[in-house]
Amino acid sequence: MTIQEAIEARHSVRAYTGQPLAADVVEVLEEKIRELNEKGHLHMQLIRNETKAFQGKLAKYGKFRGVNDYIVMAGQKADDLDERIGYYGEQLVLLAQTLGLNTCWVGLSYSKVPGTYVLDAGEVIEAYISIGYGETQGVSHKIKSVEQVSNANDLTPSWFRQGVEAALLAPTAVNQQKFFFEYIPARDGKPVRVLAKRNFSLIGFTQMDLGIAKCHFEIGAGKENFEWA
Repeated sequence: MTIQEAIEARHSVRAYTGQPLAADVVEVLEEKIRELNEKGHLHMQLIRNETKAFQGKLAKYGKFRGVNDYIVMAGQKADDLDERIGYYGEQLVLLAQTLGLNTCWVGLSYSKVPGTYVLDAGEVIEAYISIGYGETQGVSHKIKSVEQVSNANDLTPSWFRQGVEAALLAPTAVNQQKFFFEYIPARDGKPVRVLAKRNFSLIGFTQMDLGIAKCHFEIGAGKENFEWA
């Protein structure tokens, strides 16, 4: 499965079989986590064979079942921390999909279990990602149109629309899709740029959602075609 295919196949999954992660899969995930932690200045951690984080009232409210493995999404407090967590965390989600795993971003429906993770001074946990072999492959949800979340039109290049279409397949909190992508043509000596913005939401998590959507956009559009504004 390619990363593009993973974008199309990925759906949030909350119920898992409990089957242990295969050793070779764990090795690939751990290596990618090390790489992305360095690139994103994060402290993501794969927690294995631990059931308490998804057994409390919050997890039941979120309809989670059979979660034995998850990724703790942590980093130093910063204005852009949530966006980086979304951007780099979604790369892990898509990798997991190519490895035959299922995942779900979790903003609230989990419990922090002392002793299962390590936080350095100044670090905070912003989310968890459940990971494992799903009972199902999840289901698709209604999404907005390209025109609702971008300024794509007959004059913008095809790669821009393809990027927005990929972003629309990105997971967001309660499927809110509170993001907007603006195509900015080359002018005044500046290259083609894309401005990614987040809209207001009472639910929150829009900064993390934006990072996730930007990850998808880059894959769909091709990073070589533009610069972020």
